[in-house]
Amino acid sequence: MQDTEDRILRTDYSELMQKNYIDYAMSVIVSRALPDVRDGLKPVQRRVLYDMYELGTRFDRPYRKSARIVGDTMGKYHPHGDSSIYDSLVVMAQDFKKGQVLVDGHGNFGSIEGDGAAAMRYTEARLMKITEEVYLADLDKDVVDFMPNFDENEREPQVLPVRIPNILVNGSEGIAVGMATSIPPHNLGEVIDAAAALIREPDISEAELFSLIKGPDFPTGGLAANADDLPAVYASGQGKIRIRGRAHIEDLKGGRQQIVVTEIPYTMIGAGIGKFMSDIAALQDAKVISDVTDISNQSSKEGIRIVIELKKGADADNILNILYRKTRLEDTFGVNMLVVSEGRPETMSLKRILETFVEFRFDLANRKYRTLLTRDLEKKEVEEGLIEACDVIDLIIEILRGSRSQQQAKACMTTGITEGIAFKTLKSRKQASRLRFTERQAAAILDMRLVKLIGLEVDALLEQHEATLKRIARYEKLLGDYDAMAEDIIEDLLRIKKEFARPRRTSITNVEEAVIREKQFVAEEQVFAMDRFGYVKALDLLVYEKNRETCESDNRVVFKLMNTDKICMITDSGKLHTIKMADVPIRKLREKGIPIDNISNFSNSAENILFVCPQSSLADSHLFFATRQGNVKITAGSELISSVRTVAATKLSADDSLVLCGFSDGTESCVLLSADGYYLRFLLNEIPEQKKNAAGVKGMKLAEGDELAAAYLLAAMKEFSISYQGKKLSLNRIKMAKRAGKGTKLR
Repeated sequence: MQDTEDRILRTDYSELMQKNYIDYAMSVIVSRALPDVRDGLKPVQRRVLYDMYELGTRFDRPYRKSARIVGDTMGKYHPHGDSSIYDSLVVMAQDFKKGQVLVDGHGNFGSIEGDGAAAMRYTEARLMKITEEVYLADLDKDVVDFMPNFDENEREPQVLPVRIPNILVNGSEGIAVGMATSIPPHNLGEVIDAAAALIREPDISEAELFSLIKGPDFPTGGLAANADDLPAVYASGQGKIRIRGRAHIEDLKGGRQQIVVTEIPYTMIGAGIGKFMSDIAALQDAKVISDVTDISNQSSKEGIRIVIELKKGADADNILNILYRKTRLEDTFGVNMLVVSEGRPETMSLKRILETFVEFRFDLANRKYRTLLTRDLEKKEVEEGLIEACDVIDLIIEILRGSRSQQQAKACMTTGITEGIAFKTLKSRKQASRLRFTERQAAAILDMRLVKLIGLEVDALLEQHEATLKRIARYEKLLGDYDAMAEDIIEDLLRIKKEFARPRRTSITNVEEAVIREKQFVAEEQVFAMDRFGYVKALDLLVYEKNRETCESDNRVVFKLMNTDKICMITDSGKLHTIKMADVPIRKLREKGIPIDNISNFSNSAENILFVCPQSSLADSHLFFATRQGNVKITAGSELISSVRTVAATKLSADDSLVLCGFSDGTESCVLLSADGYYLRFLLNEIPEQKKNAAGVKGMKLAEGDELAAAYLLAAMKEFSISYQGKKLSLNRIKMAKRAGKGTKLR
């Protein structure tokens, strides 16, 4: 029992949770979400590329099924589900997302417009030439460390021997726990020039680096529109880049014009194109722009082409500026150059990233040439032994013929032991005793074929030995001379640039914020119409006058007002919602309007509209309110005029709601009708005028369980009839009573 107690560890629960959460967060940061600054790859990307390398999916070999690559990667290196592996494979094959494509995809790998890739069983892939030659080429030369995989049955590289600053070339985006990285892609040629300049001059200023790397180079092209801000962004590793699509205006026949977008911002990749087009339609509906006649996406394999057709006489330049300001045709790319460096997340500047790459590049080169030097020194040893053996080949043959075993012959060649070996002459025995070949040389001699004794073969061996000596001298010079190594690395970088670099796609410039010329607003009288489903529209006054009867029969609410006016809606929840008439779309008589919910705070599922009027009509009027609990009040309409979109029109208790709201001006009395069939008619002058935040006074005394079902306002000497229980009821003939009475039961 004592031993069991000794094994119990007591700790504070909060400390344990904190430690476990930190461990989890660091695991996500380092092992999932953030790229390593050295090779610019996340673990899943690194594992996919290494697995493709192991599977032999070279650029000059047939494609392999993506499902095979994904399954092999998941089974050997990345046991986190096939979807994340396939998604990573797909992204590395999409030329509209990566500055430098790393995977050659065959089949449907998605599109810039947001179409997803086909299932992995349908697509195929192989490595790109640059991936094989620049990212994976030296894995056999002990240039990087390997580590056990998750089940310790395989080994995988901790980092790939990437010979270019891939973290800048391809950029990276990822969300970890409590942090995120967002690095834009850059031009391969410019990044290599900057790295070479830093190798030549380690103290190079950031300003000089900025002159080489002018800014991001997005695969979608477009413009980086705030060039003056970029030095500060790259110096700190954080900031914002204003990116803009490339568009121009084309003239058409008949004096019309159209706006054509040929390059989109990097942030618009995917569903952003469809969103851009719907945003233009929304701006048209909201009358922010009113001269667009058609929008079409004519993009193809040749590139992006989004066409916005305009009416004759439209101000195309101003409409384009509106698109820059109101849509994602101009957007912001947030830069946060957060990377994993020496196992820790760190935000780096441009120069610090390049310095880290240069350190890594020198480490790769040193390890590579040390490995090659070791191999060539071993080769030199063997070649020297073979050359020496050719000079005494008769003696070697005599030793072999006189030996009883291979071990005896090898011992003679390495140590000069001649006992037990039959020689033809004493001279041969003495010569054999002086032999001192190394173990490696002796093994090579024993493995040598007789055909190697041909004169030409011996000459080739001598030439091969000469080449080996030259390589050894070169490797020793590179490993012992920093400047020589630096020049070798620079030459290699420039070779990569010459073969794989492409022209810049994104223009770096300073563009002023788009200025919108507001269209002069002309005040005019219009007609507001709302149908019984809550769809609203504005009608031209002449159209309404010609079709008055049709318009009023098709709509629940119709009234005239100025387009500078506002519309007030009072609901049964006691709220007053206000919308601008200018926000109501102009429609033709038979065209459907838009839901009132779209342009107001009104919720169709939570409240019902009781009263609608122009705001201007409230100034010199009074409103009558009747609630379900039998309260009534009259309030001056001027109290309800507000610039706020939604206010309380009256005070209601939690379980109460409005039954009626209407203008009390020009009316003499009101009739209240309860759910149990009691009615009460009294004069409006019995109701005191109150403020909008008052709850009102008792209008009708209701029995327990009863509530007000309806209320009516009656004008003097004017017939007002309703249908009640299948019978016509004239409210004007109901006997007048006093307010707050119980009322009379209908029979």
